[in-house]
Amino acid sequence: MKKFNVGIDSYSIRPLQLSPFEVLDWAKENNADGVHFTELNLKAGQTIDKPFLTDLAQYAKEKNLYLEWGGFQHIPFNTATWERIDLEKINRKVAEEASTLGVSVVRSCSGGLMRWQDNSPPTETLLREMAKSLTAQRQMLRDYNVILGIELHFEFTTFELIKLFEMCEAEPGDYLGVCLDTMNLLTMLEDPVMGTERILPWVVATHCKDGAIFLNDQGFVSMTCEAGTGILDWEKILTRLATLERKVNLSVEDHGGSFDIPIFDPTFLSKFPDLTVLEMSRLLKLADKSKRKLDAGEIAILPRPEWPRHCERRMKNGIQNIKAIVEGGFDIRSFHGFKNMKG
Repeated sequence: MKKFNVGIDSYSIRPLQLSPFEVLDWAKENNADGVHFTELNLKAGQTIDKPFLTDLAQYAKEKNLYLEWGGFQHIPFNTATWERIDLEKINRKVAEEASTLGVSVVRSCSGGLMRWQDNSPPTETLLREMAKSLTAQRQMLRDYNVILGIELHFEFTTFELIKLFEMCEAEPGDYLGVCLDTMNLLTMLEDPVMGTERILPWVVATHCKDGAIFLNDQGFVSMTCEAGTGILDWEKILTRLATLERKVNLSVEDHGGSFDIPIFDPTFLSKFPDLTVLEMSRLLKLADKSKRKLDAGEIAILPRPEWPRHCERRMKNGIQNIKAIVEGGFDIRSFHGFKNMKG
């Protein structure tokens, strides 16, 4: 059975206001195997320079914790104003940081609910401009020996990212990959298992996040859940990740909130042209499972403003829950059998 390291994403414990070194301490004290740094809570006058990064890498090594880094961007626009930005300058600085840390994968999240906003450029335009920008950065990323891991966020589906990689003439393991956020797939109308299967060769990092999805009068609503308590099929997802030759860490992420997905609006739904009847039927089954959990009081939406009061407890439980699933075992042969049946 493949061994996974189970760590945390620093964003999830942001309300604790811990320094980067204290985040590593928290992770170690709570049986996590590493930290995926989404952002840093720096002390007054502290800067992200080479001595700081060297000390952070050494501290993580002493505690036997993996380090993963964030800060890359992949959309060459300010998504608030849609003015063009210089991604190469931003990403080169982050690549230099990663090189100092000895980190080979850096998460990229440009943020945005573009399909939910009427003033956003068409997805095809964004993919085309991203391809131009990322292709131009290819040699720079190779020179620093880092992979830009695009988070599966609320921007692009796995179908679209695969198209992007083709446009960039990229291959898995080269300079582009994905950070698999398991819950965000639901919000982008993807079944988490099917989405994982589609994007699997490109997975270089994870946000191991649980969730649920249910119906209301406007369409679907997706929500976060404490890791291990939602409706994601962790055994199937981990079975697929276990087939990768690259070592992938499971960085637990959690936060409050829910997301409206107005699928009963034909204009909105038309923005997901790759959505199939099969995948929609899977989502409806997950919605039924979610409703039963909601009705039984097993899960509930946690409003984002309440997250600070719950973050430490939920993250501690999430680490334990995902570790228990990993240690409980799963049969990789079942996925090989699935692949054989597919082709």
